[in-house]
Amino acid sequence: MTLAAPPPTGNAVETDSALEVSHLDVCFSVRGTDRQVLRDVSFEIGRQESFGLVGESGCGKSTTALAITRYLARNGRVAGGFISVNGQDVGSLSSEGLRRLRARTISMVYQEPGRALNPSIRVGRQLAEVYEISGVAKREAMDRAEKALGTVQISDPGRVMRAYPHQLSGGMLQRVIIAMALAAEPSLLILDEPTTALDATVEAEVLELVASLRQEFRTSVLFISHNLAVIAKMCDRVGVMYAGEIVEQGPAREIFDQPRHPYTVGLLRCVPRRGHRKDHGRLDTIPGFLPAPGTTETGCIFVARCVIATERCRLEAPPMYEVNASRMSRCHYFERAPELPRTTPEEVAEQSTGQSFEHFAEPVMRLRGVSKTFGSHGEKVRALVGVDLDLYRGETLGLVGESGCGKTTLARVLMGLTPADEGSVIEMDNEPVAPTVSRRTREHLRAMQIVFQNPDSALNRRHSVRRIIGRNLTKLTGLPRAKREERLLEIVRSVRLEERHLPLRPAQLSGGLKQRVAIARAFAGSPKVLVCDEPTSALDVSVQAAILNLLADMQSREHITFVFISHDLGVVRYLSDRIAVLYLGRVVEYGGAETVFSGTHHPYTEALLSAVPTLDGTKRDRIRLTGDIPSPANPPSGCVFHTRCPRRLASGICESAAPALLEVEDGHMMRCHIPLAQLRQAQNEESPGGPTAPGPTGASCVDAG
Repeated sequence: MTLAAPPPTGNAVETDSALEVSHLDVCFSVRGTDRQVLRDVSFEIGRQESFGLVGESGCGKSTTALAITRYLARNGRVAGGFISVNGQDVGSLSSEGLRRLRARTISMVYQEPGRALNPSIRVGRQLAEVYEISGVAKREAMDRAEKALGTVQISDPGRVMRAYPHQLSGGMLQRVIIAMALAAEPSLLILDEPTTALDATVEAEVLELVASLRQEFRTSVLFISHNLAVIAKMCDRVGVMYAGEIVEQGPAREIFDQPRHPYTVGLLRCVPRRGHRKDHGRLDTIPGFLPAPGTTETGCIFVARCVIATERCRLEAPPMYEVNASRMSRCHYFERAPELPRTTPEEVAEQSTGQSFEHFAEPVMRLRGVSKTFGSHGEKVRALVGVDLDLYRGETLGLVGESGCGKTTLARVLMGLTPADEGSVIEMDNEPVAPTVSRRTREHLRAMQIVFQNPDSALNRRHSVRRIIGRNLTKLTGLPRAKREERLLEIVRSVRLEERHLPLRPAQLSGGLKQRVAIARAFAGSPKVLVCDEPTSALDVSVQAAILNLLADMQSREHITFVFISHDLGVVRYLSDRIAVLYLGRVVEYGGAETVFSGTHHPYTEALLSAVPTLDGTKRDRIRLTGDIPSPANPPSGCVFHTRCPRRLASGICESAAPALLEVEDGHMMRCHIPLAQLRQAQNEESPGGPTAPGPTGASCVDAG
């Protein structure tokens, strides 16, 4: 491969690009052998432009960002090509020049804001250090830090300055990190999965914040994410990465509307779109697996997973073909890419949701008056308040709401990991279930399994994958050895793991692989009820689609009941039969999935749905909720949502009286003083806009990435 000549070293060269990556190759040395993980990566980001990198975990997105900032691990090196920022060749910079580049020109926001902050130092002190590094006096640095927090829309910057990182929510921490990244007014801002752990409303706020600050500071943005809808909303142009190569590049809207590489087509088909639900057919998936890092292919790197590949693809590596003046595709047959055959049958599930409920008339679990109160610094924090729910065999109950609304607490109460308050009733098959896991019967333990959001804290790091999954088979099913091994391999393949993963330990796996191990372990016990707490948040859309299909297939075949918690409302809509919307520990809306998503909503549900970005480019007004979520230790009087509700009644009843959870139409429960007909009329009317104005009916259409 012929490498482009780097620009002259020393002073920056005048250029129209904030970033230029040209024919970049990156290698990592493993046991004395160089393994190439990036090959011929080239793209540019213009002044004030936003460029997105998408692709599966392990494709090289974060490695590209680390190469740009020269933060590669000690065993990594740039083996070819060059990177220039504002005309400066990054590879030729001295230690002092690199320090100045990182301090004044490039800033990076990482996926997990909690890990980017020192837990023992107050937030204000850490933010002020950014200004002090650039030569600002200590007192002035603190003043600037507080002003910066206001810039990122933190309503009480003084309190946040005094707080430690663990005292702030995920959305607040992310805004602090963005404030730190923008403190030096960088010309290039790199965002590496900045919204993965955020709920819909906070994600929307962070994205709007980044967009406004990009205009204010005239900053160029490199946005890395596996959330395709977020990239579609935020980026002018997109590069699609696969196994260390950019396989397609061009304007974001063109790529998402008319992809010209089989891999891009496959990624887009993996996303639940336009109200697609499990009883309408399964999601499409990408067959096979991403090649191991450092794998060398003779022909096209995607050939093993491409259903339109020919002998030419196996023998001849495709160059970057010019689709049009602004589009490139690394595929010999890019014209045929939109006609890529589906890899998943489009069969419709045999039983509809209604038939499922009719067939299993008795709930497998019943919750009545379930509450949970925690003690904190002498205060009583009511995390759950009088929750009444029924779980039917073979259905999925989706739990949605902002962080801190009580979803995970409810999951832990169901599992007996957190005991409910006295007087709470939890029954399974009309029998009482003990409040704590230590007092539950063997049958109840086997009947209920959970998949946690963070697999790192849920998997024993000393055990191999084989032992982690096999232990559940031994303890809960009592299968003989031969059948156990057969079942183990069946489960491993069903969650898109391979036999080569079985001897590995969790530390040797990526985040997505660890989550698949956790899911496999839960399935191994053949449960009646499976609680899934954000099980796909760490997964790529291709693996996510396979997991969702797997859950739907298992439910159809074995009539397992799922309690599914997720911030991704598109995923919730695909898998759920019923939806419960929680706010401040209370169920504010409950009903069939299509009724809740498509019908007239509670004002809180309406705001959640309006915040979800779309892949199809549909523009809709977002309903902005004023203020932060109130403290559960001191909830507002009357309706607990009235302090943020854009539709609260002028009569004052919302402030003075707590609404009951009432059936407003068949099977649809809502906790709101506003009559359903009035809500329907307001949500169907066109709005003139404004900071708290509701959006049109289109705000209920969820098309999430």
